[in-house]
Amino acid sequence: MITKKLLLTKRPQGLPTKDCWKLEEEALPKLNPGQVLIQQHYISLDPAMRGWMNDSRSYIPPVALGEVMRAGSVGQVIEVNGKTPFQEGDYVTGWGGVQTHCITNGEGFYPINPKWADLPHFIGSLGMPGMTAYFGILQVGEIQEGDTVLVSGAAGAVGSVVGQIAKIKGCKVVGIAGGPDKCTYLMKELGFDGAIDYKSENLKSGIKKYCPKGIDVYFDNVGGDILDTALIFLRKKARVVICGAISQYNEQNYQGPKNYLSLLVNRASMRGMVVLDYAAQYREAMQHIAQWMAEGKLKSKVTIYEGIEEFYPTFLRLFNGDKLGKLILKL
Repeated sequence: MITKKLLLTKRPQGLPTKDCWKLEEEALPKLNPGQVLIQQHYISLDPAMRGWMNDSRSYIPPVALGEVMRAGSVGQVIEVNGKTPFQEGDYVTGWGGVQTHCITNGEGFYPINPKWADLPHFIGSLGMPGMTAYFGILQVGEIQEGDTVLVSGAAGAVGSVVGQIAKIKGCKVVGIAGGPDKCTYLMKELGFDGAIDYKSENLKSGIKKYCPKGIDVYFDNVGGDILDTALIFLRKKARVVICGAISQYNEQNYQGPKNYLSLLVNRASMRGMVVLDYAAQYREAMQHIAQWMAEGKLKSKVTIYEGIEEFYPTFLRLFNGDKLGKLILKL
């Protein structure tokens, strides 16, 4: 059996170019005792992938040159050798990487129930983005009923779930997104109370319009000028959740917030969150999100492209905004 895999070949400077990766084909080796072979159906494309390409200290080691590009995945076990955590036919999700097949001892993979939802959702709202949103807004953001919540990157995989969870918990939710179509999606389909198009609207005016009394929780996926502007509108004891900074990932020098003294004046807090810290609680979160989806309280949008050969143009959509909801590659 032949497998295809995408290897990281060089560290990018700025926006990655196509030659940062190399697609290889090879025959699959025989399984060692205790190993399973997973046929991968879908892989997740996430902004965090850009950071994993850097040779720098982070919350997770960088992808080594010559290694398969790291990515979340969902697939089916098609072969086992001896005693393993899974049986042939099981559906699993984990860090399978950008490859059509994955051989593993099962570490870092979790069984999933395809009756809960279609497979792509297990790397979307029921996967890392959903877990990030769930723990980020509930445990780090500590939302309370009646809070005003502002979310950047609100039409993306994480931001869209953050806003919907906040609505479920009785908050007023305002999203920041790029373009009228995304803002309409937030308001008409997801039930946000307001949406600000940062590409065509004045951000300060938009926040004043929708958050006249200020912000209790700001969930940041973007960083840069948008974070800096949001800090101006913090209320007393507000919480800022630093989840990502996609506006900065391809910059040589990150732009830090100039308005950080708003944290002091308003006795507010700013806290980073990494979803891996909550792994022991994933199943509980998945059950809650799956229930909300079944009840129609939480909608999950996926944008799917097909073929491992299409990895690079699909990856670029993370940064040019040409997507809606969760970006997925079907293998």
